[in-house]
Amino acid sequence: MIFLDANVFLRLLGAPRTPIDAERGEFALAMFRAIRDGRIAATTSEVVLHEVCFVLTSTGNYGHPPTQVATDMMDLIQHDGFHFPAGEHAISLRALELWHERPQLGFADAVIAVRCERAGHDLATFDRHFDAIPTVARWQWDATLA
Repeated sequence: MIFLDANVFLRLLGAPRTPIDAERGEFALAMFRAIRDGRIAATTSEVVLHEVCFVLTSTGNYGHPPTQVATDMMDLIQHDGFHFPAGEHAISLRALELWHERPQLGFADAVIAVRCERAGHDLATFDRHFDAIPTVARWQWDATLA
């Protein structure tokens, strides 16, 4: 099993800026084909997915639309050779799906929402954009706790 860092995804999905980027992009493409076909077993983490989503959508970097990045990432992590610890694959896919539906949310907050959904946790936050997600209950402060 190999662990993929963010730069492998970025070389595949980001436009090359240098000849080395282009060379690494070809390597990443070959690697993802092998993962797709199940010839290589790979994994990654939520932190890596977040970094990739942030860099690809950042206007200071690639400026890709969030809906396109979410779609691309969902496609990649559904390859046969991709493996995650129990439950983590479903969380990552659901977070990407939620982010695709609500790009203004951001990927990190989509992960938070999904983790609350899955575990049945109420969310303590000052961010109002979570109110638009019916599956996330906001925790309400009880003044008697003070």
